[in-house]
Amino acid sequence: MANETDVLAGRCHCGAVRFEASLSDGFNTILRCTCSYCRMRGAVVAMARTGGVRILEGEDALTSYRFHTGAAEHFFCSRCGIYTHHQRRSDPTGYAVNVACLDGISPFDFAEVPVMDGENHPNDTGQPSRRAGTLRYVRADQG
Repeated sequence: MANETDVLAGRCHCGAVRFEASLSDGFNTILRCTCSYCRMRGAVVAMARTGGVRILEGEDALTSYRFHTGAAEHFFCSRCGIYTHHQRRSDPTGYAVNVACLDGISPFDFAEVPVMDGENHPNDTGQPSRRAGTLRYVRADQG
């Protein structure tokens, strides 16, 4: 993990799983993805440093899911069902963290979230990753 000031606390909904995450570039790495799984899950994620997710409590409550190539491993709480983080397919040494699980952070804190084209993953196409669009959030009382 990085310096203590870089470490963010997180948890699932029921609190059974508690973790620390060290983001690789703060919230500059937030995104959503259009792959079949992420599209249904709908989470906004931020990238963690290599080894940047440390489970503090509830490792036994975590369950995981793999699909397609099986390279990415998605973790969620077996009690409340909340997705907390995943090991990335494009960089198996890195993780992505559900920002909604980080203490004091909401996916609605971000006015714009880049959406990446996960339907055409670089590992499948041999092409660079492509931005599919932008998700925008405008508060009703401000827009």
